[in-house]
Amino acid sequence: MAPLESALRELNRLDLLAGGNSAVHRLDPRAKVFVTLAFIVAVVSLGRYELAALVPFAIFPVALTASAGLPATAILRKLLVVLPFAVVVGLFNPLLDRHPLLTLGPLVISGGWISFLSIIVRSVLTVGAAVVLVAVTGFSGICMALERFGVPRPFVVQLLFLYRYLFVLGDEGGRMVRARELRTFSGRGRGLRAYSALVGSLLLRTWDRAERIHMAMLSRGFNGQFHVRREGRIGRAELIFTAGWCALFVLFRLVNIPHLLGVLITGGYS
Repeated sequence: MAPLESALRELNRLDLLAGGNSAVHRLDPRAKVFVTLAFIVAVVSLGRYELAALVPFAIFPVALTASAGLPATAILRKLLVVLPFAVVVGLFNPLLDRHPLLTLGPLVISGGWISFLSIIVRSVLTVGAAVVLVAVTGFSGICMALERFGVPRPFVVQLLFLYRYLFVLGDEGGRMVRARELRTFSGRGRGLRAYSALVGSLLLRTWDRAERIHMAMLSRGFNGQFHVRREGRIGRAELIFTAGWCALFVLFRLVNIPHLLGVLITGGYS
C-alpha cells in the first residue's frame, strides 16, 4: 500500500502547485487547456520517422515549467513513470521494421529504431505537457475549462468525484493495511482469504464514508457545480498566450527546424 500512498501524495502535490501566483497560474484555464491540446495534437500528428522534428516541441513544457517556477525534479519523476509503458509500446518496432533509414559512418539505423525512439519522445512530451498543465491549473480548473468548452456537466462532475475519491480510497486503504500489519505476526493473516476480506471491508467503509461526504455536501448547498480558486476570464494575456503558442506549434509542425539548421550548417561548410 505504501507505493499507492506515495503516488497519491505526488498527485496531490501537483494539485497543490496550482495554487501559485505566477503569470502562467493566473491565466484562464481555458487558454492553458486549449494550448495543451493543440500541443498534443501537433506532436501526435508528426510522422513516425520524424524524430528530429519533435525536438523543438520540448520548448513548451520547459518554458511553462520555468515561467511558473515549478520544481523540475517533481516533473521529471512523473515522466520516469511513463517511460516503461512507452518502451513496451514500441518494443517490437526494431524487429518488425528493419528497413535502413539512416547511416552514421559504419552504423546503419533501421526505421524501427527511429520509430521506437519517436514513441518514447512523444510520450515524454505529451505526458510532460499534461503534468505541467495540472501543476499550473489544478484538476478543478481543468474540469471547469472542459465544462466551458461544452463537455456535459455530469461527465465533468463525475471526473472530479473520481479524482477526489481516489484520495478517500487511498486514505481508508492505508489505515486498514496499517491496522492489519499491527495485528499480524510471523506472516499470519496475509493469505488470499485475508486480502479478500480486506477488500470487501474497504468497499463497505469507503461506501459509508462517501455517503457521509455527500450528505455534508448537500447540507452546504452543493448543486452539482464545483468552484475553482480563481474565476478566470479571457483577456489580452490569454489571447496572446494562445495565439503565440499555437503559431509556434504550426511552425514546428510545418517546418522541420533541426533538419533546416543541419542543411544550413552543412551547406555553409561545404
